[in-house]
Amino acid sequence: MENDIIIANKQLLDEKIQKFKEDGVDKVHIVSDFDKTLTHFIVNEEEVSSVMLSLRKSNYLTPDYATKAEEIQNKFYPLQIDPNVSIEVKKSNLLKWWDEHYKLLGECGLSKKALQGVVDTNRYIFRDGYQEFFKILDNYNIPLTIVTANGLGEDIIKMIFDKFKIDYGKINLIANKFVWDNNGNFVKLLYPIVNTINKDDAMKQDERMQKLAEQKCNIILIGDREKDLGMAKNIKYKNIIKVGYLNEKEEELFEEYSNKFDIVITNDQGLETISNILKRIAIS
Repeated sequence: MENDIIIANKQLLDEKIQKFKEDGVDKVHIVSDFDKTLTHFIVNEEEVSSVMLSLRKSNYLTPDYATKAEEIQNKFYPLQIDPNVSIEVKKSNLLKWWDEHYKLLGECGLSKKALQGVVDTNRYIFRDGYQEFFKILDNYNIPLTIVTANGLGEDIIKMIFDKFKIDYGKINLIANKFVWDNNGNFVKLLYPIVNTINKDDAMKQDERMQKLAEQKCNIILIGDREKDLGMAKNIKYKNIIKVGYLNEKEEELFEEYSNKFDIVITNDQGLETISNILKRIAIS
């Protein structure tokens, strides 16, 4: 694409920013996906695999894990892609899939050491401009809620933050939570499960999110898939600016993204555009 930052309706975006500005920066709340949204899609000229796929390719689990995981996928996946199946049925099916898969992970030796091994591959890095982005959030006390269906849960997200020396103490992290034994071995996955199609439910069930929504009425939503727009479904907000990272199939998906996001960012660009919007809102 000719431009990396595409704004379908600049006047509308300017009007939204002005409304944010009038209400003040203390009413702003960032709601974001994590993988390939806050982090890069391409590293060393290669697409970054999901953390679950990286784990599958590693030697941290028993040799039979990959085969058994594929069997589970073949059992549940056809229903997920069937266009004639309702979203409610798909949600139920996906929960069963994840439940069965995590039981397998426990049997095959999932551990905190394995998660750290995935992080240490240096494939999961924040987008350019992340230092300024997080500094602005800190300086203006702008809350960040991260909603992720990351297959390895909140622990690996925290490990990535630690690797980049970013304090996540104030971040509202809505992600899957694991129970570990004293040796760092996986015991079980806690409910509710966060997956790719129930982020709206996860937001509704998160008490901290609902309290933030009451106090911070203007949302900047950031995602890399159309499904990420569902993060706003159960949030009461006054104004919203939607930023979409279009990582792949740019020509095919551009029109769809530009119709649904206020800003479309291509070519794996950084977080500078969002930082600039925050500065416009915050600075008189």
